[in-house]
Amino acid sequence: MDLHPHDGITLRKNAIGLLGVVFFVIATNGPLTVLMGAVPSAITFGNGIGLPGVFVLIGLIYLLFSVGFAAMAHHIKNAGAFYAYVSSGLGHPLGVGAAFMAITAYASLNLALYGMFGFFGSHLLTHITGLELPWWVVCAVFAIVVHFFSTRNIQFNGKMLGTLMLAEIAIILIFDAGVFIQGGGPDGLTFAPFAPSNVFVPALGSAIVFVISAFTGFETAAIYAEEARDAKRTVPLALYISVIVIMTLYAGSTWLLIAAYGIEEALKTAANNPGEIWFTMSTKLVGAWSADVMDVLMTTSLFAAILSFQNTLSRYLFSLGREGVIWRGFAVLHPKQQTPTIASGFQSVLMIAGIVAAGLYSLDPLTVLMPLAATPASIGIVVVQFLAALAVVGFFHTSKRDANLFQRLIAPGVSAMALGAVLIMMLMNVSLLTGGNPVFDWLLPTSVFAIGLFGVAYAMWLKRNRPAVYQNLARVLNEV
Repeated sequence: MDLHPHDGITLRKNAIGLLGVVFFVIATNGPLTVLMGAVPSAITFGNGIGLPGVFVLIGLIYLLFSVGFAAMAHHIKNAGAFYAYVSSGLGHPLGVGAAFMAITAYASLNLALYGMFGFFGSHLLTHITGLELPWWVVCAVFAIVVHFFSTRNIQFNGKMLGTLMLAEIAIILIFDAGVFIQGGGPDGLTFAPFAPSNVFVPALGSAIVFVISAFTGFETAAIYAEEARDAKRTVPLALYISVIVIMTLYAGSTWLLIAAYGIEEALKTAANNPGEIWFTMSTKLVGAWSADVMDVLMTTSLFAAILSFQNTLSRYLFSLGREGVIWRGFAVLHPKQQTPTIASGFQSVLMIAGIVAAGLYSLDPLTVLMPLAATPASIGIVVVQFLAALAVVGFFHTSKRDANLFQRLIAPGVSAMALGAVLIMMLMNVSLLTGGNPVFDWLLPTSVFAIGLFGVAYAMWLKRNRPAVYQNLARVLNEV
């Protein structure tokens, strides 16, 4: 049965097309942030030169995941995304638990990105103006700017993020072309990074920890279903395009980086000078200007990712508020822009509080705040993706909607098993994310599962005490 929005509260309809959704998704992913921030560490602590092969491996898992996810997107149109999917396929209690984990994960990841922005942004500010400010002051001011942009209409955000994303990809492709034209380094354009003997090594689990984090955000395409034109076509296509672009860009660029240095030198440089590995080679092959542009675009990449996650979180809060799961004030929309202005404001206040607290406690933004905030984010998102894959199977089994065997069972089933294996590997290698602190090694993963269980318990409380709210959870907002 098709259900309709609560009290007529909906986001702006038909506001963005396919390219707009893709821009949001890839901006959320932050290509330069991943390549410059995660790749050097992944080479050193992961499977070394086999890293490009891991990007392909995880990309294929997510393509399988997208098959079932996209099939379900034909029937579900809700800004709550994972919340709506898990509720519809596995039941309301797990749906609310998934929502709470997703909100915690995305908020934690945004705080981690603010930590990175604090480091790079304050350095860029000093370089350009000579003004030296504490990183957390720069971040707090920046959070106000992000809030302003997040409350503008979705078309404006899409155009701006699209421009920034295209600039990022352009400088990455210029670097790639420079390596390709040069014919690589001492070993030429070697394909050793894709050899199974270099990919499937004992340190594969360690590499997966970094690579999974690099793909985070592709699933946010479903969050814009209420605002997308022809959502039943747009969301599935955006998912496929985003995963393919992310996989190809990361695998290809990492391969060419390793090829440019040569296998032995790439390993040494990643270990000894990770912060300069891209800048040094770009200066050599393309020119000093390219390194300067990379430096600026690294900061804009973080801005785009932070803004995209702000939009993601505000829509989760909007969806839950609209259905009465949490404070209904989160469902209030800007009268002109039709964006979740209260939800966005709440998140901005939360981020500023976290930033200021980290600053007052003198936490290093790059070596302390970022890994501690990213750990629950990475684990939480994989848990929710695992549940979403299972939800696809459950949804098509119980609803009897049209979907072929591959869409409704094989693809989601295989991706669920793969994501379950990935989750186990992440938990076994969690010290890579926490920095090896034994307290955080168990505390941060445990907190993710505790929040999920709290969501399940809260849903059961709603069932007993607010049955009307419980029955309306994760309403499918189909208009057909």
